[in-house]
Amino acid sequence: MLAYKKLFFRSKTIVFLLSRKGVIIFILIACMVSCTQSSAQKKVPLQTREIIYPPFKIQDTIADRDLINQKDIFDVIGALFRKKTKEDVDIDTSVTKPIISIVPAVGYSLQTKLAAVVSGNVVFRVSPVAKLSSITASATYTQNKQFFIPILSNISTKKGRYKLIGDFRFYKYPQSTFGLGSNAPIQNEDPMKYDYIRVYETVTRRVKGNFFAGAGYNLDYHWNISHNGNMNGTVSDYDKYGTLKHSVSSGITFNVLYDSRDNPVNAKRGFFSSVQLRNNLQVLGSFSNWQSVIVDVRKYFPFNGRNNNSLALWSYNALIVSGKPPYLDLPSTGWDNYNATGRGFIQGRYRGTKMVYFETEYRFGILSNGLLGGVLYANEEAFASFPHSGLEKFQTGFGTGLRVKLNKKSNTNLAIDYAFGTQGSKGLFITVGELF
Repeated sequence: MLAYKKLFFRSKTIVFLLSRKGVIIFILIACMVSCTQSSAQKKVPLQTREIIYPPFKIQDTIADRDLINQKDIFDVIGALFRKKTKEDVDIDTSVTKPIISIVPAVGYSLQTKLAAVVSGNVVFRVSPVAKLSSITASATYTQNKQFFIPILSNISTKKGRYKLIGDFRFYKYPQSTFGLGSNAPIQNEDPMKYDYIRVYETVTRRVKGNFFAGAGYNLDYHWNISHNGNMNGTVSDYDKYGTLKHSVSSGITFNVLYDSRDNPVNAKRGFFSSVQLRNNLQVLGSFSNWQSVIVDVRKYFPFNGRNNNSLALWSYNALIVSGKPPYLDLPSTGWDNYNATGRGFIQGRYRGTKMVYFETEYRFGILSNGLLGGVLYANEEAFASFPHSGLEKFQTGFGTGLRVKLNKKSNTNLAIDYAFGTQGSKGLFITVGELF
């Protein structure tokens, strides 16, 4: 009886915190149940989102015997239409077959208003001795007439000596900017429109254990850029910084990283750290010569217990070292490689030459079979407005969310978050897989 009471109060808390968007969540889950696919027997193109970097000994995230006691949305669907058979417990653990999770969704956020989304990921190994590779992709069309397709990949080679990390995107994107620095008031909204292509590819080689080093190429290309000016009649920071009809940032990168996470899609334990130095050069087509550094650090602490509760910590920091990037290539809220920073704020809400970001997330189980879980999180971010200026005020976002198990083999969740920020900012955030 005590276990049932705990379950009731946990579930009631999450539902209450998300109740303002309850109708949207209901539609989302209904679409998911009817349309999501699980695993594929045929080969699929090798693409990925986040990936683990293979140490010498490979160990699955979930032991085979534990999978039998776990449930995902497909077990629920199957139970509605057939009786339990031997096939329900004969878990297919073939490591080279891709495991696919796809979900159509209806969501809402400040930058998109209503949005129709098809999102999914593929988790696989290129060989039995490689660690997990993954691809995450989505296609979104919004009430604001925005259309965008991001594809994030991270692939480990057969013997784990190399990692290929990709980030490819197309955006047709009306989106407002609010000025530079984290003191920029929301009243300084400057409506913008632009088209955008991103091509990032990095190849790293294992130096020792989980430590990798390598190089890559980054291209940011914006065109059809236009803006209306600040809606309150003041001069926009975009005008002060320097307007362009189109812009190109093209450069090589030097990368070092360490990754000991147990699962790139939903880590419970381990450590991740990466440092990227980017050198944009006019000889490569860049509009100007400018350099930046990005430091990304994550740590995961598991707690004992049947529900595999854990604490996740994240620090993401971006700095323009020299030169003057185009305005739209400055570090900005929600424009990191995972579009994950700043839950609670509109994408692009803050922008500047320096960005410091911290986030903490507590992840807990609601059902012992893993089908439902929840999260509580809070973040802080600060920006500098112009080169050589200091960081301005830290802005806080916080929220809660539900996790619905889409695929127990890859431990992939559907993440449904509702978050709040300063100056009345709030919104619903939906993705496949954890945000970090």
